[in-house]
Amino acid sequence: MKFDNPIFETSFGSFKQLNASDIPEVAFSGRSNVGKSSLLNRLLSRKSLARVSSMPGKTVTINFFRVDKCRFVDLPGYGYAKVARDEKLRWAELMEGYFSSGRDIRLVVQLIDMRHMPSQQDIDMIEYMLECEIPFVVALTKCDKLNKTERLNQLEALCSLLAKYGNISVVPFSSTKGDGVEELRGLISKAVEGE
Repeated sequence: MKFDNPIFETSFGSFKQLNASDIPEVAFSGRSNVGKSSLLNRLLSRKSLARVSSMPGKTVTINFFRVDKCRFVDLPGYGYAKVARDEKLRWAELMEGYFSSGRDIRLVVQLIDMRHMPSQQDIDMIEYMLECEIPFVVALTKCDKLNKTERLNQLEALCSLLAKYGNISVVPFSSTKGDGVEELRGLISKAVEGE
């Protein structure tokens, strides 16, 4: 699978606007400010295909990018406390609509900030994907912010916590230094191409 010629296709702010799924999709999910846009840009070797912001809750739509034989789907971040209740309800409806609409979702890349243990919402998302039998991997973002010892200790703690959910692929990832890029590309290619 080729990652070097992505094209932004469209954005939707409501579940009712979503086009039908006609090719495989790889979705990217995680808390606000976990680094989804930075991860996407690094995976696709682009600086600003996905908009990056220091402000949490910036992505409020589902954004679709055509990448070779599939679509990458940038989902809005969850868990930003300063969002109004109506906006949280709209987000929940949008996410539930996306996941329950019979789309050809080959993989979800669930992002968790490696510096912290998963939030309850991260755990809820993992349990939801397991319950719905949606294949996923966990990308531990911002791994470069930890020194070697901290990184090893945190990886061990996170893998120990996630072990109760089965054999989950966990990839430490750095948008800055490129750690995990090739491993994550390999997992995505395998999911999309069915190898």
